[in-house]
Amino acid sequence: MTSRIDSMFQFHQAALNLRAARQELIASNIANADTPNYKAKDIDFASALQGAMSGNGTKLQMAGTSNAHLNGASGDTVMGAPIQYRNALQPSADGNTVDMDVERAQFADNALRYEASVKFVSDQAKDVLAALQG
Repeated sequence: MTSRIDSMFQFHQAALNLRAARQELIASNIANADTPNYKAKDIDFASALQGAMSGNGTKLQMAGTSNAHLNGASGDTVMGAPIQYRNALQPSADGNTVDMDVERAQFADNALRYEASVKFVSDQAKDVLAALQG
């Protein structure tokens, strides 16, 4: 029974983890809005979720026991999804590509979708609990 319940919530767990990671990326963009040469970052949520569900998601970093060890493939990723840079709609003189209007809209959209997923999972958990009690 546990594995069936786990599989029911697996999709939502991956989606919520990706939404939280994306929220951190967008918040970082907002925090660096005045940093010269900062490039706004984001992830392609749909492909990242597809990768997480197919098992191509999070990969653990290898432990290095010496400073001479190479880091390996430690490119910029969020849960296995490559971080992409936003194209500047209106380039700034200092090379910063953060557009606060775009970032605020993306932040609000992502937060709303996160809350909707939490509500859906909560309702689903209540249904499972009611089925177990009844």
